[in-house]
Amino acid sequence: MNRPYIICHMVTSIDGKVTGDFLFKPECKKATEIYYELNRNTESNGFICGRVTMEGSFTGGWYPDLSEYEPVRHDLDMKMDFMLDDMTGFYAVAFDPKGRLGWKSNRIIDPDGDPGYDGAQIIEVLTEQVDERYLGYLEKMEIPYIFAGENEIDVDFALFKLRNIVGCETLLLEGGSIINGSFQRAGAIDELSLVAAPIVAGNDSKPLFTDSVVSDFELVNAETKDGVLIVNYKKR
Repeated sequence: MNRPYIICHMVTSIDGKVTGDFLFKPECKKATEIYYELNRNTESNGFICGRVTMEGSFTGGWYPDLSEYEPVRHDLDMKMDFMLDDMTGFYAVAFDPKGRLGWKSNRIIDPDGDPGYDGAQIIEVLTEQVDERYLGYLEKMEIPYIFAGENEIDVDFALFKLRNIVGCETLLLEGGSIINGSFQRAGAIDELSLVAAPIVAGNDSKPLFTDSVVSDFELVNAETKDGVLIVNYKKR
């Protein structure tokens, strides 16, 4: 397989939702704790999230003043990726098509020091629509970036680069409905790791995948812990 092994790891409601107010209910607390425990104990090279999830979890909506940075000019036919000489091997991969995330460090600073996230080296996955001044900002911050598409991120191309340029063998997909859906449609999810809280979500919530297509998985494990259902499926 010429890409990383992808495990979609999520907390869900009984009705298969992954975002919404239900996540902050007391009934979801134990499921969230188990989710983070599994995240820490799963061997991987890091995690992938979309822009919205990264913003909500880490950047808080801050964005740099791009007028302070020199644009990095790239030939229209040759967008060059930017890597560091010393890569950590543990990454926070942000699928950020137009470069809308503002980072104050080139590594994740988790407020709780969670080893499943804290210290992960940030990698931006971009499209050619990105402002060249944003590239200047990333390079000044020593944040690696790769290009994977003209207008939308090409999941297959991004994963090819993450495997062959960065060296990622296993990554956790921990995004929302949109990025999860893009991976599912691309046939790029090898395993599902779902922690189901004993709660039904409201109508503000979104499903595990947006715009999904039919695909087959096989149940390989199911167990309960403290009233929470933990299930694993692998792609047939």
